[in-house]
Amino acid sequence: MHWINWLIVGAYLAYVLVDGIRKSRGTDTVEGYFLASKSLSWWVVGLSVMATQLSAITMIGTPGQGATDGIRFIQFYFGLPLAMVILGVTLVPFLHGSGVYTAYEYLERRFDAKTRSLTAFLFLLSRGMSAGTIIAAPGVVLSAMFGFPLIWSVALIGVPTVIYTMIGGVQAVAWADVKQMVLIVVALIAIMVVLLAQMPVNPDEALRIAGATGRLKAFDFSFDLNETYTFWSGIIGGTFLMMSYFGTDQSQVQRYLTAKSVDEARSSLLMSAYWKIPLQGLVLLVGVMIFVYYQFDRPPLLFNPAHERAVATAAADVYQTLEARYSQVFTLREEAALQVANAEEAGADARAAMDAFLAREAEIQAIRGEALALAEEVTGEPSRDVNYIVPRFVLSELPIGLTGLFIAGVLAAAMSSIAAELNSLATTSVIDFYRRWIRPEGDDAHFLRVSKAATAFWGIFACVVATYAATLGSLIEVVNRFGSFFYGSILGVFLLAMVPGAKGTGAFVGLLSGMGVVAAVTFGAPSVSFLWHNVIGAVTVVVVGMVLSALGRGRATQ
Repeated sequence: MHWINWLIVGAYLAYVLVDGIRKSRGTDTVEGYFLASKSLSWWVVGLSVMATQLSAITMIGTPGQGATDGIRFIQFYFGLPLAMVILGVTLVPFLHGSGVYTAYEYLERRFDAKTRSLTAFLFLLSRGMSAGTIIAAPGVVLSAMFGFPLIWSVALIGVPTVIYTMIGGVQAVAWADVKQMVLIVVALIAIMVVLLAQMPVNPDEALRIAGATGRLKAFDFSFDLNETYTFWSGIIGGTFLMMSYFGTDQSQVQRYLTAKSVDEARSSLLMSAYWKIPLQGLVLLVGVMIFVYYQFDRPPLLFNPAHERAVATAAADVYQTLEARYSQVFTLREEAALQVANAEEAGADARAAMDAFLAREAEIQAIRGEALALAEEVTGEPSRDVNYIVPRFVLSELPIGLTGLFIAGVLAAAMSSIAAELNSLATTSVIDFYRRWIRPEGDDAHFLRVSKAATAFWGIFACVVATYAATLGSLIEVVNRFGSFFYGSILGVFLLAMVPGAKGTGAFVGLLSGMGVVAAVTFGAPSVSFLWHNVIGAVTVVVVGMVLSALGRGRATQ
């Protein structure tokens, strides 16, 4: 990479670190360190909420998803606006006004200590794994693109982030998120402009080509539990997932607990309701346009450069044969793509042009399938090719300066999101376990020291998970699969908490039952989409909890 790009990356990261430390003033108390003394404005909290989701996974995995699968992934977020409205009426005002540090403190007040501790433990487990996946995304970029060992790449990102989070607290994290959002949006818009400027077809023709392959299909109204991205899985499963994530996940609850008032907390969530889907659509559309760009500029047969080198060395003859076939078919596909783009204007038979193009596209995909299978055979690893589409494009096709801007955005997004996760993990560890069970009495100085030690522990845990998560395929799906295993059951406990007749033992057994049923579905019926796990978990917890409560088992608490 050109030295100017490295200069941009270094300058931006230095600015984020220095400014984050500068904004850490006022974190010498527990409330200041964990809740910013409830002093943040709604727009800062709103951007922080969105930035926690718009991590490096979004910058790498989501455009790759768009390039290979189109924009139907957008259906995943259809339940978000509804979830935000429901939370704004229910949990947000209650939790913000309750004086708690974590969402799980309330569960002890409503039910009992064991329900609080189990729910908090499940959060720690799920969010710790997700934090590792967030580190894995930029780790993959550095490792494959620059030849760094993956473990070094993970440490390069994880170690400074842990230090930054230990010093800054939630206030520094929130303000870093604001900068992250600005940089991400600028980088995405700049990439889209470059894509449209460099393609030999106009935007309307580019969309026609993308539409011919089904990549612009945003709605699937089929009701199929085995299909992940449909309208109904997004509206139903997505609503449950988003309600659990934004309403019961400490990494998000802690954001709106820092707001000045309940109204500002509500406004911060409504910002995501209004802007998350359009922004996610832009990210996916960037991936779709990269796909169209590669109709006219020959892409590599394998996007993963490490696998490309390994196959070219270990199976040179076979790979060269595949490369020759690939080049030949690519030329034919390029001609077919131009015919599709110009079909209406030239008065040609649009259907015939599209059929020819789709036939060539199928040949291309078949050859790539052979290459991916060969790469897995040679390396003994999953291809994970989808995670390398955007990094390969950025490093090989973007002009000097813009490449550095994008890489800086990826790293800054990763560090900022990881910092948010580590801060919430430390908060739950200290408030829900250490202060609750080990040392109830202690001054702020003591709890701050323990909080920093907890941050370091979770940073190490996340780095270990990262080395494994990088092998699991599309990173944007991995992080949501991790979450969906836990989120529905956790949401069910909070739903029970809003039912006056629910009792403590019912909630506890319901939570265990919800996790058990989700585990049974996950391993016993793996074809059921992970989005439905959120519905299954929540419904199981509520049903079991209400039945046991109705039978009078457990004690009612107020």
